[in-house]
Amino acid sequence: MNLERTWQAALRLAPGVLILALIQVCTVARSAEPGSSAPAPVAPVADPCPRSFAAGDVVQNPPALFSSNGVLNVRFSYQHRIDANDPGREILCFMTPEGLQNPTLHVNPGDHLIITVTNNTPALPLTMTVNPPNCGASSMGPSSLNLHYHGTNTSPTCHSDEVIKTTINSGETFQYDVAFPADEPPGLYWYHPHVHGQVEHAVQGGANGVIVVDGIENVQPAVSGLRQRILIVRDQEIPGEPEPVGSIPAWDVTLNYVPILSPGDPGVTDFVPASLQMQPGERQFWRVSNSCADTILDLQYVFDGVPQTMQLVGIDGVPVGSQDSTQPGQLIPVRHFKLPPAARVEFIVAAPPASVQLAQFITRSVDTGPIGDNDPQRPLATIKLADVADAALVHGAGAGVGANHGRDDGRVGVFSAFNPHQRRFAGLSSAPVAARRTLYFDEKDDASGETTFFMAAEGQPEQPFDPNAPAAIVATQGTVEEWTVENRTGENHEFHIHQIHFMVESQNNFEMNGAHRAPGVTGQYLDTVEVPYWDQNPSHPFPSVKLLVDFRGPDIGNFVYHCHIAEHEDKGMMSIIEVRPPSVAGNSASAVRRIGASPAVGSLK
Repeated sequence: MNLERTWQAALRLAPGVLILALIQVCTVARSAEPGSSAPAPVAPVADPCPRSFAAGDVVQNPPALFSSNGVLNVRFSYQHRIDANDPGREILCFMTPEGLQNPTLHVNPGDHLIITVTNNTPALPLTMTVNPPNCGASSMGPSSLNLHYHGTNTSPTCHSDEVIKTTINSGETFQYDVAFPADEPPGLYWYHPHVHGQVEHAVQGGANGVIVVDGIENVQPAVSGLRQRILIVRDQEIPGEPEPVGSIPAWDVTLNYVPILSPGDPGVTDFVPASLQMQPGERQFWRVSNSCADTILDLQYVFDGVPQTMQLVGIDGVPVGSQDSTQPGQLIPVRHFKLPPAARVEFIVAAPPASVQLAQFITRSVDTGPIGDNDPQRPLATIKLADVADAALVHGAGAGVGANHGRDDGRVGVFSAFNPHQRRFAGLSSAPVAARRTLYFDEKDDASGETTFFMAAEGQPEQPFDPNAPAAIVATQGTVEEWTVENRTGENHEFHIHQIHFMVESQNNFEMNGAHRAPGVTGQYLDTVEVPYWDQNPSHPFPSVKLLVDFRGPDIGNFVYHCHIAEHEDKGMMSIIEVRPPSVAGNSASAVRRIGASPAVGSLK
């Protein structure tokens, strides 16, 4: 991009828009020079992406890396191999030079996460051009890469959590420097590729891991010192792709790469869960990420078929009940928890008594709608009582792979003092609403039967996602908006927005199709929420969620909101939002369009 011509063009713009143009120029300039010198490529690792676990194996925490002195430096080689058990399936992963696969990344609020990544996958034809301003390459294709730091309240600028214009093609090296805010809630987040059109393939290939913002024990002391389990559920194709009916699911799942075999797998007649070890009488802190591309989970902990109480600690990285007060977080008892793709939940569970014959961690069946996937009930893990050391439950513990490996993450830290930082979302529930909008999921079939997916705003044309399109919504930094998100289709959808969180005000009209409101969600701060399917009855209202969307943080720029069922996202169910600083929004007449404005609040489309 010619920066001089961009500068000249900016000079002809209105004063408010000039500021935004200069922000874009600075972003592009930095994309050309990510640091004082180009980062050294990360060499490919021999025998990448190991999948060494067998059905029924004991679940171990992933390997872990920890920040030191405010920085976590990570070097990733993005690699692939072909699944030996399913030659049509490509396995993908991030490998460190020491051979760690998709490690858990531990940071503290205020830290910098610096990731240098080299795309060492084979080059494939580039199929889409991305208009300037570019961050990295200007064309993308099936082998392209970028990284999304899901749920983090971080900047959408180049070399941070930016996914619209960031492209890393085969053979290229790129460096991220993600600055976590000092008031980032302690909890569970995750990272995964986010190249449009390739998300489902990369996520089902297994290229993802979790991020833990440490310090939750100082918001919720009930977890202090507990053994913690990092539990990552991923989905993948079933070999042979059998018809997903009855007990045959649309997708197989794994738990920390331990395969959960299903009746759809060759030679398998029943589900084969993994094993989770607990000591008699102990309580554990389970931190669960639904890192599936398409599979919806409804988690339950059962003893001999009887649901047990799980003490809910956090959702989507935010300790429940902690953000609008200076008091510790709450514990909310639940008997099950609906976890859409990309969402995370953290809870405390107690080991089963010795008298229990069968203790299991399961996902209940989910009605995803008449045109949705088949998600039957299945066990994820059987609980085994055993007297085991912490290190035995952490993959690679004590492997000695560098200074930032430090220690395993088998236990939560010990409470020291209540978190001194102001809660990030304090006052959101009572903040004045600057705008109200209605958004909706929709699908349209063409004459050939192909389905196009839309993430639309009421009053605007339905358009599938285009990275070169202007923002569908323009919001102002420092404000709070109220969004109603409707589902106008015959299958479930999962609303996710990058960079920020929202508070769930209400879940509406779920009962029209027999669905139930998700327990523990209303009044909490999420980045991903499910909206169940519409029953197609014209006299029935659309199921919806009402959200308070928080733009009060400092970040401005363009980012996306979309359905996080990755197949739907890849096929167009995503749109761009632009958050402008107040000076730009106030000077630009085209920043927003008010429809039916009232003296108090306008309805923005």
